[in-house]
Amino acid sequence: MSDNSDGKQLPEWAPKDGGEGFFSEVRPGTDGDSAPYRPRKRRAVLSMDDYEKGVLAGDRTILARAITLVESNLPEHQALASELLRRVQPHAGNSIRVGITGVPGAGKSTLIEALGTKLCQDGHKVAVLAVDPSSSRSGGSILGDKTRMEDLSREKNAFIRPSPSGGALGGVARKSRETLVLCEAAGFDVALIETVGVGQSEVTVRSMVDFFMLVLISGAGDELQGIKKGVIELADLIVINKADGDNLHKANAAMAEMNRVLHYLQPATPGWNSRSLTASALTKAGVSELWQTVLDYRKNTNESGEWTSRRRHQDVEWMHSMIEEALRHMFYHDKHVSNNLPMLERAVADGNMPPAAATMELLEMFKNEYARV
Repeated sequence: MSDNSDGKQLPEWAPKDGGEGFFSEVRPGTDGDSAPYRPRKRRAVLSMDDYEKGVLAGDRTILARAITLVESNLPEHQALASELLRRVQPHAGNSIRVGITGVPGAGKSTLIEALGTKLCQDGHKVAVLAVDPSSSRSGGSILGDKTRMEDLSREKNAFIRPSPSGGALGGVARKSRETLVLCEAAGFDVALIETVGVGQSEVTVRSMVDFFMLVLISGAGDELQGIKKGVIELADLIVINKADGDNLHKANAAMAEMNRVLHYLQPATPGWNSRSLTASALTKAGVSELWQTVLDYRKNTNESGEWTSRRRHQDVEWMHSMIEEALRHMFYHDKHVSNNLPMLERAVADGNMPPAAATMELLEMFKNEYARV
């Protein structure tokens, strides 16, 4: 480190003629009396009216904070989130909800980026809810889709929200439905929900979207062996991705094979013939056709009434899932259950009590506690 005459310092690694941009300046410190410690200013606490107005105005900062509020497990946050959702619910429901799943390595995120970028450039406002695997240590997202969708994240009409799945069934975040409502209320007219990947329970994503898309690739062995048959049966569209270069011929062959399979399966949506297409997130080939298929689907199901019927059924399912979640929380936080659960777990593990008997004993404790209230 070399010193300059005016007190500035030049690091040893800096080029000799690098200019003043490489200099650093060390200034003398002050004693504690003249410079008291000033803690970093905390973010202002938002009122419920602030949250409501900010979300409805499409303020991304407040929308992000509202989603964080919804995802929180703190009882006081859950009460605020419930009130906020009640207020904005009448302004939601106007988007096209597209669920996207697929085998690992199929290029789901890249395809979503290509589709989302096209839609933004066409004037749509696109919300991407990318449900990531949860870290077993922090509980946060592992993959961080926002960092993997650089082009889309630069679009002013795009909003990307990675959410940890929290071990939720099918890789759908526990609060994904509530997040979807907030995004719709904020004016996003297309919602793309990407899930962790194909698994035995992945079909749960069907219960929160209008259109369900399965992304596959060719050349990975028997395509039907690599995924669960139940997922194919629920797909409104199967996209053979990476249909470019030397892989184009294989992708076309896989598309033809999938169309033959779909011909013998019951349609995932009444009145709609599920189909297979090829696409390339790299060259953007097939992306426009993919979106046109979604629009054709919306027109078809709107005319038949299936679109509205499915939305209503999903709302009822949402209610039941929230009831189950609330009951689960009440059960495990009941003082009698929590006090006796470790003892009964040991008894079951040691073979001294059947699991069914332990379950009934815990349920009786729970019922008796609320019978006394």
